[in-house]
Amino acid sequence: MNPAEGRPAATGWRDRLHEVIFEADTPAGRAFDLLLIVSIIASVLAVMLDSVQSINARFGAELYAMEWFFTILFTVEYVLRLVSVARPAAYATSFFGVVDLVAFLPTYVSLLVPGAQYFLVIRILRILRIFRVLKLITYLGEAQVLMRALRASRRKIVVFLFTVMTLVVLMGSLMYLIEGEEHGFTSIPLSIYWAIVTLTTVGYGDISPETPLGQAFAVVIMIIGYAIIAVPTGIVTVELSRAARMPITTQACRHCNADGHDPDARHCKYCGEAL
Repeated sequence: MNPAEGRPAATGWRDRLHEVIFEADTPAGRAFDLLLIVSIIASVLAVMLDSVQSINARFGAELYAMEWFFTILFTVEYVLRLVSVARPAAYATSFFGVVDLVAFLPTYVSLLVPGAQYFLVIRILRILRIFRVLKLITYLGEAQVLMRALRASRRKIVVFLFTVMTLVVLMGSLMYLIEGEEHGFTSIPLSIYWAIVTLTTVGYGDISPETPLGQAFAVVIMIIGYAIIAVPTGIVTVELSRAARMPITTQACRHCNADGHDPDARHCKYCGEAL
C-alpha cells in the first residue's frame, strides 16, 4: 500500500505513467499537470499574439516556432495518454480526449488549409484540468453535484424549451399580423427572431414595433420574458438541493478513465476495475 495515498502503489510502467498523467495525488502527477497548464496558457497566448499583425510582422518566425514546439509536445502527450489507459478508444472519444486531439490537430491541418491554426485557442478548454491539478477537491465535488442536478432536471428543461419555442412562434406570428411588412416585419421567421430577442430581454433594436398595439404587445412579451428567465433557474436550484455532496479524490480509473471516486474506494464505481 502507498501510505501517502492509502491505496495500492502503481506496479507496471503503464500504471505509473497513468498515475503521473491522469492523477494529481502524487508529486510527479502534480508537477506534470502544472507544467501542462503552463504550456497550455503559453501556447494559447502565442496563437492570440500571432493574430495581431504588428506582432506577427516582428516576431512571426518565433511565434511559428513556438506553435510547432507546443504542437509536438501536445502530440507526444496525447500518445502517452492513449498508451497509459486500458481502453484508448474510450478515452479518445471522451470529452477531454476530443479536446486533447483538437489541441494539436489544427496545426497539422494548417499545412493544407492556411489559417486553421487559429482554432488552437480551443486549447484553453484543457485548463479545466486545473481543478484536478490544484487538488481543489471541494470544487470537484461541487462540479459533480452540479452535473447530477443538470442531469436530473434535463427533462424539465427540455419541456420548458419546447414551451418557449411554441411561445415565440405564436408571438412572432401575431406581431407579423399586427405590424406587417410596412413596419419592418417582412416575414414570420423575421418576426419570430424579434420575439426571441424581445423575450430574452436582449433587445438589439434592429426591428421594433411602431404601432400602439404592437408596442403594447411588445411590453407584454418583455414582462413574460422576465418571468420565464426564473423558470430554469428554479428547476436547477431544486435539483441542486436534492443532490448529495460526497467527498471525492482525483484518482482516475485506468480501465474506463472515470474519476471522482470516494477517498476509501478500492474499485471503480463505474466499471468495477481495481483502483
